[in-house]
Amino acid sequence: MATFSVIKRSALEGSLRIDAQYYQEKYISNRNRICRFKCVRLGDISSVFRKGIFDIKASSYTDDGIPFVRIINLKDGLIDDSEIVHIPVDIHLKESKTALTKGDIILSKTAYPAASLVTLDICNTSQDTIAIKLSDFWRNKLYSGYLVAFLNSFYGLLLLEQWFQGNIQMHLSLPDAKRVLIPIFKEEYQQIIDNMWWEASKKRELAKLLYCQAEQILLSELGLLDWKPRRTLTYVRSFNQVAKASRMDAEHFHPKYKEMFDRLPSNVYLQLLGKITLYTKGIEVGSSAYTESGIPFLRVSNLSKHGIVDDTVNFISNELYNVLREKYEPQQGEILLSKDATPGIAYFLDESVQGIIASGILRLSLIEDIPPYYLELVLNSIFVQLQIEQSVGGSIIKHWKPSQVQKTWIPRLLADREKEISALVQQSHAARREAKTLLEKAKRAVEIAIEYGEQQAMDFLCK
Repeated sequence: MATFSVIKRSALEGSLRIDAQYYQEKYISNRNRICRFKCVRLGDISSVFRKGIFDIKASSYTDDGIPFVRIINLKDGLIDDSEIVHIPVDIHLKESKTALTKGDIILSKTAYPAASLVTLDICNTSQDTIAIKLSDFWRNKLYSGYLVAFLNSFYGLLLLEQWFQGNIQMHLSLPDAKRVLIPIFKEEYQQIIDNMWWEASKKRELAKLLYCQAEQILLSELGLLDWKPRRTLTYVRSFNQVAKASRMDAEHFHPKYKEMFDRLPSNVYLQLLGKITLYTKGIEVGSSAYTESGIPFLRVSNLSKHGIVDDTVNFISNELYNVLREKYEPQQGEILLSKDATPGIAYFLDESVQGIIASGILRLSLIEDIPPYYLELVLNSIFVQLQIEQSVGGSIIKHWKPSQVQKTWIPRLLADREKEISALVQQSHAARREAKTLLEKAKRAVEIAIEYGEQQAMDFLCK
């Protein structure tokens, strides 16, 4: 059944948009709800409102320098620096108009609505983002953590979505972004939301530190801390070696793989992954089965070493879910492991997850006594990643066969050392979950304030 929105001519005459998309009923009702409160436009409260650096190529990225924020780094209202790149200081200084510091805000301007609080001491931004600095006047009246919480709430994202336009590639223009409305609530309420956002940032940093500590201990135990494979331009392998491997590609026989194994200390022993785990494959339902809402269908893109990424998840119907759940729903205590596209992403499920796993993901269940968080870290480590690289070769679309997965070597350490590493990873995941809980509660508090008023939101926060 078709749905229509009837718009008065006067409303069209005062607008720069005449496309039907902009005037969908959900957008109109959302805007009307927001306008019940005192509001300001995002552009009116900003001293800097600019597109990020346009003319910069990936070849300019450096290992160190100034953090360079791209749209992929805008996750959950904070900057995710796990895939962050850097640019030289001289480029940053040349493009100082888009330089941001702690407390500033970054918006996405392509693909999908997103807003993040800058928690870095300094950074610069890419062309697919908008750099925002609040004016001195508004910094004392509007808390940036609250502002980002609103923009990431149901009502804020709907406002941003309304201003996005385009058919194939959605985009948000600077003039339209400046028109986004921000409701103003009491300072006390804003401050609580702001504090929650910054506390979530601290939890994220703690999680990152703990995970890094675990990685350092593991690599040190394996003799791989600070190890970099030697650059080898030529190497020779015998016909028998080629025949045994059933491979003809030179990369498979690169000396770095043997070099890595040769560095293992004598107290480290190896077990095949297929001897300590059993695997269960996922399923492919096809894009035609996707629905606008329902039960999550988890693909490789939704899997990270820190958990399930649900901001771009697809859904399937409850009916299809009920048919598939017995065989293809992940269970608490399993390790999810990607085998396609980006092979070797592992995450241990210490909580139950509702959803169906795609065919690019394996579910590993433990059959040997090994700390699960330790195994998760090993699977994400360079020791396993290089084995994957050797197995899958240089193909564009990566496929790590289950038979290859089973033949992956897992290093075993002294039990106490494995438990120490496992505990750090577990603590890291717990801190990350605490951060997510804080962010979700802050967003929900903003939504309650819009739906029922500030007092109800304050009561919710005090629970």
